Amino acid sequence: MERTFIIVKPDAMQRGLAGEIIKRFEQRGLRIVGLKLMLAGRELAETHYGEHREKGFFPGLVNFITSSPVIVAVLEGVNAIEAVGGTVGLTNPAKSPPGSIRADYGVDLGRNLVHRSDGAESAAREIGLWFKPEELLAWRRSTDEWIFEPQQ
Repeated sequence: MERTFIIVKPDAMQRGLAGEIIKRFEQRGLRIVGLKLMLAGRELAETHYGEHREKGFFPGLVNFITSSPVIVAVLEGVNAIEAVGGTVGLTNPAKSPPGSIRADYGVDLGRNLVHRSDGAESAAREIGLWFKPEELLAWRRSTDEWIFEPQQ
């Protein structure tokens, strides 16, 4: 099983899309192993988006992610990072495939509803920033055998 990280961003929260977005991941077969509603502090936001620190859009990005409550989640499943990527869509909603969250609900590059980890390394780093180990649960659903093939 692979774990990955998402943020339901302020624009999705303000538009009342949080439940729909989380529902998409569950319907995809991903298991929620950590979930929080929170206000992101400035220091956490600057650390999270640290690779963009020298870019012109960095101050606006930090202001945006700290402007409203967000939902952060850790999702688990086989190929979870890839599954989340396909469910979320491309960064630019206008170029996202039909049926993805961003294509269905987004129109603006800067207001694209969901942050997702783009790889295993970023997932591990982001999970560690936003969650303490004891906030993550290891559990199985009774339906897991119908979603995931047994691992050899």
